[in-house]
Amino acid sequence: MLDCLPDPAVVIMPDRRIIACNSSYRKWFDCGKDSLGRLCHEVSHDLGHPCHTSGEDCPLDRCAEEGTPISAHHVHTTPRGEEHEDVVLYPIQGDDGIGGFVEVIRTSRVASAIPHGSLLVARSKEFNRVLELVHKVAPTETTILLTGESGTGKEVVARAIHESSRRANSQFVPVDCSGIAESLFESELFGHEKGAFTGAHARRNGLVEEAAGGTLFLDEVGEIPLHLQVKLLRMIESTCFRRVGSAHCIPSNFRLVCATNRDLESRIEEGMFRKDLFYRISAFPIRLPPLRERPADIEVLAKSMLARGEIGSRWSIDPSAWRLLKEYDYPGNVRELGNIIERAVLLSDCDTITAEHLPGILSGTASEAWPDDEQAVKILSLKQAEQRYLEQVSARFTGSNRTLARMLGVTERTLYRKLRELRELRVTDQTCFMQA
Repeated sequence: MLDCLPDPAVVIMPDRRIIACNSSYRKWFDCGKDSLGRLCHEVSHDLGHPCHTSGEDCPLDRCAEEGTPISAHHVHTTPRGEEHEDVVLYPIQGDDGIGGFVEVIRTSRVASAIPHGSLLVARSKEFNRVLELVHKVAPTETTILLTGESGTGKEVVARAIHESSRRANSQFVPVDCSGIAESLFESELFGHEKGAFTGAHARRNGLVEEAAGGTLFLDEVGEIPLHLQVKLLRMIESTCFRRVGSAHCIPSNFRLVCATNRDLESRIEEGMFRKDLFYRISAFPIRLPPLRERPADIEVLAKSMLARGEIGSRWSIDPSAWRLLKEYDYPGNVRELGNIIERAVLLSDCDTITAEHLPGILSGTASEAWPDDEQAVKILSLKQAEQRYLEQVSARFTGSNRTLARMLGVTERTLYRKLRELRELRVTDQTCFMQA
């Protein structure tokens, strides 16, 4: 009967001993080593004690207690190394209660527990919970809201959801809501007809039409202007939209995934976000933990970043550098870790990254020690410190404002506002100097 299942499957007794397995399991996991008669945690985790004693969520215990199928996401030890796997346990009812369990295993196609160039890379229990939610919701059409700090990988997770869904063969269309000018937002999203406004020389399809059959990812959805939120809400509720300048209603066909680093409930209280839209997009919220909450992922992430491309594949990190990397808090999260690794590779003249190739902020040497004479220090207000830092960064940074905004952890609109305030401050200072 087990061989009727296409996925690897085993029968486990209440004492956690494996008594049967199907051909898919033998082909995928055994590789000549017999699992029969061994304990499940010995085979799956290479542990001498049950996995729940190491902090893992044990589906067998919950299945025994509840008597219903239970699923969990684990990192298992396999002949190919450690792999992310979705596990579902089904209870076998006997005359005297549950007599055993059928465990069905599906290997994740979007995540890796070892360094990898294209998949989601993690091994921490905190991120395993995220992956468990991803695998539960991906096959459905439910609208998803990804929340978390800037740099936690919300777009990467959104792509993983798309690639695990029934829409994987169609387009994944990301939209940076903070990077679209307010006057163009409706046209960018819904498209426009020829002559709809000045400069509309031809009909143009919007991003909603580009996402037909696939997934529409609205990044920084909290930045959508309030008066345009109602148009997005109407499209979600009616499953149709109109191009700017058209009276014709076009059916919409896409999976919606949204993301934000804002507290939308606070935005609702401030009158900056519609409550009805929030309820529509937050049917299935997934919080992405910051890197400081999952330090077990730092090493595998750093190795994956080094493994990307031919140049990085030969690099290694020495123990002193590893110590600094693992002790840092990463306010910029995974994006900041990537920038640190990229900078270290450029600074190193050999194949090894050492502590001297890492930014001083990791070792606490980024600035001079606080002098004993407090009067010798000119105290700046936080506003002045921010303006001085922004002036230095904007003068030296050679990339686009969108890239700079992402690295600073703010929206592009916020960056433009702060730069405008900085320019106005310079003009005021120059005027005061000339009058003096």
